[in-house]
Amino acid sequence: MFGSVPAAAARPDSVSDQADARIEESPVHSVTPEPHTPDPIVSDSQTFKRAFADMRAGFGQRELWLSLGWQDIKQRYRRSVLGPFWITIATALQALAMGLLYSTLLNQPLREYLPYVTIGLIVWGVISASILEGADVFIANEGLIKQLPSALSVHVYRLVWRQFLFFIHNAAIYVLLIVVFAVWRDLGWSLLLAIPAILLLFANAMWVSIVFGIFATRYRDIAPILGSMTLMLFVLTPVMWSTKALQDAGGQLSDRAKLVEIVPTYHYLEIVRAPLLGDPVHWRSWAVVGVITVVGWVVAVFALKQYRARVPYWV
Repeated sequence: MFGSVPAAAARPDSVSDQADARIEESPVHSVTPEPHTPDPIVSDSQTFKRAFADMRAGFGQRELWLSLGWQDIKQRYRRSVLGPFWITIATALQALAMGLLYSTLLNQPLREYLPYVTIGLIVWGVISASILEGADVFIANEGLIKQLPSALSVHVYRLVWRQFLFFIHNAAIYVLLIVVFAVWRDLGWSLLLAIPAILLLFANAMWVSIVFGIFATRYRDIAPILGSMTLMLFVLTPVMWSTKALQDAGGQLSDRAKLVEIVPTYHYLEIVRAPLLGDPVHWRSWAVVGVITVVGWVVAVFALKQYRARVPYWV
């Protein structure tokens, strides 16, 4: 009995020895696997593809911004008898008052000066609204941005559409003036140049609203700065005063008067107003507006690419 105990106790040792021998003879060694590193998550929110997609998606939602833009006008003149026609009446009264006053002060014929001032005020209304309301376009729509799943550009389309409706309402004053003062006699085929000029005007209103809207949302000091800048531009731009008063005997602007061409808003005003009055437009104005349009849209696309996703957190 007692002789069997050592033999039984020796079996485990012999088994472990055999196992150790097999491990030593095996050509494969145990290797501890390295921990798997997850692939980095790459966000496409800051890409040109998403920026252009936002513009396309916003335009595709045109039923939304067309309706909202029209509702903005109806809400402004809600419960009034004349409704949106107050837009035309207010602009007409302002143009009539300023036209009568400044034509007397500057010794200008009313037949020439009143249409000049009227068109200037109509175009300037689009320019100033693009700057001032464009800077506030995202802040004013904070609720919709946070609650409505839509493209960011919808609010820009809405603003530009609203300004286009204002422009159409005010254009009725111009039609009335060219009939009353027989301005139509001075118009020629150059009148057609007003069509691309107006399209350029609203194309610039788009990029101005995008750029100023994004940066004014991030830096709230920009809006007051733009307000002061717009007032300064109104004084420097020949809206109320005519460049004809600065011409020499040969009909050319004097050297000092040519400083007005430094002001970019002068060229926007010139390419729209000159064809509507039957006056020639210098190629420099078209070139300046074209260059500013291209550069402005490049900046707008970069701004959308870089900061589009952050606007909802800034408002």
